Amino acid sequence: MIVQKYKDMLQGKSVIRQLSEFATQRGNEIGYENVFDYSLGNPSVPAPQQFTDTMIDMLQNRNPMELHGYSQSLGIPAVRDKVAESLNRRFGMHYTGNHIFMTTGAAGAIAHAVRCVSEPGDEILTFAPYFPEYGPYINLTGAVLKVVPADTKSFQINFDAFEEMLTEKVAAVLINTPNNPSGMVYSAETLRKLAGIMTDKAAQYGHDIFLISDEPYREIVFAGVDSPYPSKFYANTLSCYSFSKSLSLPGERIGYVAVNPECTDAEYISAMCSQISRGTGHNCPPSIIQLAVAQVLDLTSDLSVYETNMNILYKELIDLGFECVKPGGTFYIFPKALEEDAVAFSEKAKKYDLIVVPSDTFGVKGYIRLAYCIDTEKVERSLEAFRKFVKNEY
Repeated sequence: MIVQKYKDMLQGKSVIRQLSEFATQRGNEIGYENVFDYSLGNPSVPAPQQFTDTMIDMLQNRNPMELHGYSQSLGIPAVRDKVAESLNRRFGMHYTGNHIFMTTGAAGAIAHAVRCVSEPGDEILTFAPYFPEYGPYINLTGAVLKVVPADTKSFQINFDAFEEMLTEKVAAVLINTPNNPSGMVYSAETLRKLAGIMTDKAAQYGHDIFLISDEPYREIVFAGVDSPYPSKFYANTLSCYSFSKSLSLPGERIGYVAVNPECTDAEYISAMCSQISRGTGHNCPPSIIQLAVAQVLDLTSDLSVYETNMNILYKELIDLGFECVKPGGTFYIFPKALEEDAVAFSEKAKKYDLIVVPSDTFGVKGYIRLAYCIDTEKVERSLEAFRKFVKNEY
């Protein structure tokens, strides 16, 4: 007999994916260039040329067995060492390769981190607005995801609600900064206060409370915005990273868990991840991609287009009467809809070939997310559609 819970999940298809599929279908009718698709967070700039050159050089000159054979279950040792060196250089940390576990993107990193620090029935707290896939990431481990209500004035942390929900059942807190969907970056003040509360509660309850930091947008930070490294503030931190956004490599599925060397049992956690892989079927990300990213760890794609697009959209939305906290990074903007029902707002927008995602799936009512990882020319053409939409409907 098939497992009913996975069959039931078929009825809960991602709203983001549904809207993306609608945009594709509409594009087949009128030309995709005429559909202003702000649904899917898929990077829109190419990988750095140096990454491409590295791949070509390896394919032409390296031993195929090295490139295409299995890596070790924890990842290729030389790659893990280079990741540790890069993090130490950039953030003043003290990682070694033994604190790094290579994964299939940030999703794979979170899947391993949660299993390392929680048992079935434990609670994991996260903060609205949050990436909706956290639900299956957490709940399918047997732990239970609990969502702290949003601070919609700043999209930092609602600390009053957090302290109330940080009970003895909580094994870990999952944060995402820079944040999808709000685009906000947690300040040093926010991270310092978060760490202080978690430290006090862990002492009160007599058990560790881990911080799992989801960081795929770490490099997409705008001018004048400081993006502190969460592990600098709290010892029991597991950093979950992906090269999908920084190097525009989402299809290559490569990332890592970085275990703060000062955390409890730090010497075991990376090795524990390899044992978790035995039960999840994760087992060894692609060798060639590990080797290639190791050569470009301190590079990024040209990410400047995202800030350009954000500034264009932010100005237009404000001019049209939207309320919006200005993003500090990522390629998302999260304005308040012009009516309480964000789903109805999103449906009306479709009539103008504007595809925006209602906020209900992100744990907040009455907002919309726009993923502006599209060509700037298309962003500029979409402005007239927004003007017509607002004028005619509101």
